[in-house]
Amino acid sequence: MLLSGSEIIIECLKEQGVDTVFGYPGGAILNLYDELYKHSNEIHHVLTSHEQGAAHAADGYARSTGKVGVCFATSGPGATNLVTGIATAHMDSVPMVAITCNVTLPLLGKDSFQEIDIAGITLPITKHNFIVKDIKDLAETIRRAFLIAKSGRPGPVLIDVPKDITAPNNKYEYMPMKPIPAGRVKKDITEDSLAKAVKLIKSAKKPVIFVGGGAVIANASKDLKKFVELVDAPVCDSLMGKGAFNGTDERYTGMLGMHGTKASNLAVSECDLLIAVGTRFSDRVLGNPNTFASNAKILQFDVDPAEINKNIITDHAIVGDVKEILSRINKLLTEQKHATWMKHVKELSEKNPLKIPTEGLSGQYIVAETYRQTKGDAIITTEVGQHQMWATQFYKYKKPHQLLTSGGLGTMGYGLGAAIGAKTGNPDKTVINFAGDGCFRMNMNEMATAAREKLPLIEIVVNNHVLGMVRQWQTLFYEKRYSATVLDDGVDYVKLAEAMGATGIRVTTQDEFKSALSEALRSEKPVLIDCIIDSDDKVWPMVAPGAPINEFFKED
Repeated sequence: MLLSGSEIIIECLKEQGVDTVFGYPGGAILNLYDELYKHSNEIHHVLTSHEQGAAHAADGYARSTGKVGVCFATSGPGATNLVTGIATAHMDSVPMVAITCNVTLPLLGKDSFQEIDIAGITLPITKHNFIVKDIKDLAETIRRAFLIAKSGRPGPVLIDVPKDITAPNNKYEYMPMKPIPAGRVKKDITEDSLAKAVKLIKSAKKPVIFVGGGAVIANASKDLKKFVELVDAPVCDSLMGKGAFNGTDERYTGMLGMHGTKASNLAVSECDLLIAVGTRFSDRVLGNPNTFASNAKILQFDVDPAEINKNIITDHAIVGDVKEILSRINKLLTEQKHATWMKHVKELSEKNPLKIPTEGLSGQYIVAETYRQTKGDAIITTEVGQHQMWATQFYKYKKPHQLLTSGGLGTMGYGLGAAIGAKTGNPDKTVINFAGDGCFRMNMNEMATAAREKLPLIEIVVNNHVLGMVRQWQTLFYEKRYSATVLDDGVDYVKLAEAMGATGIRVTTQDEFKSALSEALRSEKPVLIDCIIDSDDKVWPMVAPGAPINEFFKED
């Protein structure tokens, strides 16, 4: 059948199972929005307050549902406003398709009104991108974009479509097709490589398993659990790996790295085999790469060959889908026993517990109480900073896709958009965003989106009237010169929330927070809880950047 470019885009989205799009209209994309209007009963459009919010919402939708997230933006500033969200998704391997519409073909390259080379701008931060200059290529391009976004190591793909390609009078033959499933990467998982891995595991006396975001993406939790039991090893994780292994399991020691637990950091420093499952060994994990796991052999499983020997030299690596690797290695591995080592690591955990201040309202208490009231079953999103670290330390993630946070790019302003996407994709789940007051200033306009969409999500602002993590660094490394980090300017977040159609509650004590959270969990509209804490509360433990991970700051 003959369809216009806009009709082809909508039909291809329906083909791919897209039920939700996040975006913001404008002149160049009006043809597509006009067609979307006709299909509003099939594809729900969430109008965000800013295009960056749309990108983060598509990201949060993707991370929490496992589907490909989709966002729309118009040309010029609309498209460039997506860039931070696309970069965030790229750094954290999130499957996302961003569709932008540009000026017409005759106006390309002439500095036309609202023209920008968005494909050129996003080339380094997308898995792939396309400019569609002929309507006959449109359907195939969209199908390829979705397949690329979800295959192998996932990532964002951008499609830029000039306005005349979407015009009602520009038609081309459209033939429906079933989506091509993304296959698991297996070709480099050989019997020899598996046998070598098994040999390394069997020879270890003090193994540690380090889990990253690749295990979450691969949905490898069941295979990982069996693998851990067969190896008989303690488990630590990266920020992105939260929930791949049950955080309430007795083998779990906590996060590794700069703000990792002492037990995890010490265990990795003492182990004789470190098994890295779907992780890229970022600088926040390694500290000093020359001393990292210096007593250990390194065994790495990852789908991306570019991550092997990039930041840390391995003794052996298997490239392929993590779930596939674990499934096959589990069939070859006999049950190992490391009772003495497991007892030692358990003692490390018992001697070095994470601490919650007993008096006053604190970030640690706020997260711990949230965990208690939600029974660990909420989807948690975060912004970036101290509250983000507290959210990883004091909320125990039992399942994958429970923690949505900007790990690689560290994007302040990510969390509220991600919460909107998560709640849209998971209407029956409790969704809570932890934010610092500095981060909330970067995305507060999206409270209006949550209210307009009638999304009963909870925004917890950990308000210390400063840029908390930057201030912590200024305290430790800059002799308390608090340059441009004090936010004590009288902004009333409760009034702001109310002005945008949400409920606002301010709390200053533990009892007030307990009561406010209980109320928020019963609410049928978005709720903001403004939690006033001390400006000098800090995240502990902490390792200085570039220092060995077993050398911690003393809290005094």
